[in-house]
Amino acid sequence: MIKYLEVLHKCHLFENIELDELEEMLNHMSTIKRSYKKGQYIYQIGDQVTSIGILLSGKVHITKEDYWGNTTIIANIVEGMVFGESFACAENSAILVNAIAKNDSEVMFLDVEKMLVESYSSIVQPKMIRNLITVLANKNLFLTGKIEHIAKRTTREKLLSYLSEQSNKVGSATFDIPFNRQQLADYLTVDRSAMSNELSKLRQEGILEYHRSHFTLL
Repeated sequence: MIKYLEVLHKCHLFENIELDELEEMLNHMSTIKRSYKKGQYIYQIGDQVTSIGILLSGKVHITKEDYWGNTTIIANIVEGMVFGESFACAENSAILVNAIAKNDSEVMFLDVEKMLVESYSSIVQPKMIRNLITVLANKNLFLTGKIEHIAKRTTREKLLSYLSEQSNKVGSATFDIPFNRQQLADYLTVDRSAMSNELSKLRQEGILEYHRSHFTLL
């Protein structure tokens, strides 16, 4: 786990925890690291989750499928981000989403019981618990933002809501999004063809420019 210390140190779950404290804590908690091939499930709907996943490398999509197999992308997880934390903290709660490796990925699993109950450090443990609360709160804000996008009435409104948010997030009218066309359609719960047509109209109207996943709002 030593080779990933720098990645873990940037993770919000370990904010304000020194590298030497982090290394000692990880050794005490007997964390598990697993590797996944592209397309492999990390979690599947119905799994019992007791550990928080931290992405060390690669990319993970959090998805949900309806009865007919239609997929919605809930979140895009990149290096240093955590996932599964809400279900791990909810005792005896089966996970309601899938976590799928979009690239070859490596994940560290952190046992919530050990993190919350065992007293491995009088200094580090309160920081960890405070950081976990912050992570849970930020995830709630993220999901609230997504609800705002998909609650819009039209595909155009959903697109402009999402792209405006991405622009605000980086503080620039030019930015890259983490999705290809199909993934963006799945994230916004719209038809891909209808979304592509709407993007073309927005370009023709001088509202935006784009190439693949690179956008500029005009």
